[in-house]
Amino acid sequence: MATRETALEQVITPVTHDLGDFKVNRTLPAKQRTMVGPFIFVDEFGPARLPAGGGMDVRPHPHINLATVTYLFEGAIEHRDSIGSHAVIEPGAINLMTAGSGIVHSERSPQALRATGPSLYGMQTWLALPEGGEEIAPAFDHVAADELPVVQDSGVHARVLMGSLWGTSAATPQHSPTIYADIELTGGSIPIEAEADERAVMLVGGKAELDGEGLDPFGLYVLRPGHKATLSSTSGARIMLMGGEAFASRRYVFWNFVSSSRDRINQAKEDWKALRFPLIPGDDQEYIPLPEVPLTVSYP
Repeated sequence: MATRETALEQVITPVTHDLGDFKVNRTLPAKQRTMVGPFIFVDEFGPARLPAGGGMDVRPHPHINLATVTYLFEGAIEHRDSIGSHAVIEPGAINLMTAGSGIVHSERSPQALRATGPSLYGMQTWLALPEGGEEIAPAFDHVAADELPVVQDSGVHARVLMGSLWGTSAATPQHSPTIYADIELTGGSIPIEAEADERAVMLVGGKAELDGEGLDPFGLYVLRPGHKATLSSTSGARIMLMGGEAFASRRYVFWNFVSSSRDRINQAKEDWKALRFPLIPGDDQEYIPLPEVPLTVSYP
């Protein structure tokens, strides 16, 4: 049996941000590592029940040179963006918003759920766009839960969100080779295929083992390249698997901006301060100002 030392390249402990009504656990970007495949930002939020009459309100804010991926275990989020997209995401579906040359979006609890206090539990990740594709046209894709393949075995229910895993493929668009999956174990085990350049797993619920070694909640466990790991749980667990092709060139992060060029990020900062980004139809009355010192930054 593999030991933790042979199975793992790195373990990233999350930084927890307490936002009052709910907590966010962030593992990427970290000082010791900025990416796993195209994943350059990894947030887990909740589980939480927000106060009755309230809700989550992430006001309009910009992105460039990345794609955001939103996935929920509980609750619902209403998405609007500056290219006119409007969708409510619920558990099992996936929202992929490609920022490319620039987009503005908002994320809010649907009005219909606020009276009783909405639940909130899920993942938001960002994918860096590849060299030559950072400035593509903005786009939005919503893939419903019943359109994503599910792999089932004794004690195993795994939904493939992006890429190809366990002999099946998701229809979610990819800008570079990506794997992403939601794995639920109820007394079973599942192998983690070794084909992707970089892979990581995160325990988001219950108790699970990687090659027989226990996982801590919300930590990012980066697997050694080529290692054929096995996830298992006797009491029930939920684990996210993510990764893909390694990037050959560096990406910088400042606030909501990702790019291979710091000059491009500086331009985006000035554009946002000067209100040169487009507005969101139906949500254009407020916005998040550019922070002087953002929580998310990977400048040297």
